[in-house]
Amino acid sequence: MEQELEQFTAIYNQVTAFMVNYSFQIIGAIIVFLIGIVVGRKIGNMVLHLCLKRNIDVTLSNFIASTVRLTIIVMTGIIAMGKLGISITPFVAAIGAASLGAGLAVQGLLSNYGAGLNIILTRPFIVGDTITVQGVSGVVREVHLAYTILSDEDEVSITVPNKHIVGEIIRNSQADSIIEMTVGITYDSDPRLAIKVVLDALRKVEGISSEREPQVGIEQFADSSIDLGIRFWAKTIVRYETHYIANMAIYEALQKAGIRMPLPQHEVRLLQ
Repeated sequence: MEQELEQFTAIYNQVTAFMVNYSFQIIGAIIVFLIGIVVGRKIGNMVLHLCLKRNIDVTLSNFIASTVRLTIIVMTGIIAMGKLGISITPFVAAIGAASLGAGLAVQGLLSNYGAGLNIILTRPFIVGDTITVQGVSGVVREVHLAYTILSDEDEVSITVPNKHIVGEIIRNSQADSIIEMTVGITYDSDPRLAIKVVLDALRKVEGISSEREPQVGIEQFADSSIDLGIRFWAKTIVRYETHYIANMAIYEALQKAGIRMPLPQHEVRLLQ
């Protein structure tokens, strides 16, 4: 019991001596680190607002602001460690050795981060664009260092690792998606009139892009119809809705103009 009491007394005396000798250094280090966190956040927010004011892409703006914030906090942490008299040289060596082992263990994750950095710097697409990559299509909602989040008209979130984006063929149609369809009219109908009627009907449909003019023309001469090819652009978030509305508008416009759509016909001959 006396031995344990002596050990406790010795530990207490060491802790007391340490607090007496280094209390101001500890308090100073904590204050410096807290100030660094506050200053880092404020400067990061200032950088973010400045980038957005300069019309820099929101993804790149967030990346720059986060990098500035993290740099300030790390530098403040180094200064705080110096206040405590701690040398950072062994930590740097340990971090280097740990980084080598971690790099081999998380090679796939690091490739995602590298690809994400490439996307942020080169900006092959931005938030709000409609892209198709690896057979997946959707509107870009968020771009992170490790992955990119897409969404479609059904509000389904699609997470794509960035390593599957960089180096692949990317189709970017900005905020729109192209809709292609075919409508057949009879051979005794006037194709010029039909094309004008379809174009007029499409211009009245809500959701169709006003920046890109719809395209309508004769696509082919089928067995029992003249097929009109129709192409127009609609906002991706209402792609299918716009498609269905456009179908009804085209049908009603052709009916009103007296332009007939052919029924499938087969001619059968009986030989004696």
